[in-house]
Amino acid sequence: MPQPYHAPPRASFLQKLGPGGAASLGLAVLSVLGLLGLPWVFRFRQVVRGVHGDEPAAADAILVLGRKLEGDWLTPVFEARLAHAEALWRQGFAPRIFVAGGTTGTAVRSEAEAGRDWLVARGVPAPAILMEDRSQHTLENLFNVRGQMRDGGWSTLLMVSDPLHLTRARATARGLDLKVCCSPAADAPPSHGTLGWWRRAAFEGFLLHWYHTGMLYSRLIHSEQQLGRVT
Repeated sequence: MPQPYHAPPRASFLQKLGPGGAASLGLAVLSVLGLLGLPWVFRFRQVVRGVHGDEPAAADAILVLGRKLEGDWLTPVFEARLAHAEALWRQGFAPRIFVAGGTTGTAVRSEAEAGRDWLVARGVPAPAILMEDRSQHTLENLFNVRGQMRDGGWSTLLMVSDPLHLTRARATARGLDLKVCCSPAADAPPSHGTLGWWRRAAFEGFLLHWYHTGMLYSRLIHSEQQLGRVT
């Protein structure tokens, strides 16, 4: 099987698409338009219903999904994710924390490095923190962490993200055959019920539809290269 495509550091939108990405995006847009928005409505409802996540459960590791930095600084969303992961770690749900995210945008350091430094400054021991610092988006976060999990002999993840991102993250993890329990960083902006929250929910609904469209498209054309990225 061909090696899965990985976007380079500071990848542009087109570079992040990779093989089949543009085609699946086009199909996602056309299916929403052609079916009068029904696929988007279905996925939007899933996003909204999934904001509460699961009850936290013991796992081999806590995973904090990456978030693009502003310059070299954490955004409030990323900081909220890290704070929630720290709280779960202190409650003993897992012995280690994975922080995911490569070098994106104009940053000099990776999202994972910035997250690790934040956790260390809060008193989490450096040996308890593992980094995945090559990815450019959620799919690559999870794909690369899966490899590190397998290398470590671990199988279960307590996955942390902001509430509106959880449904797409869960779907992506399941596509990669990862055993995850999802825990929302409830303090992450935007505040629930605000205009910004509804806009983000609408966008996540489309991204979730795009993900499922891409999976279906890759299976229909039997593309080993594309399936190698998502399964």
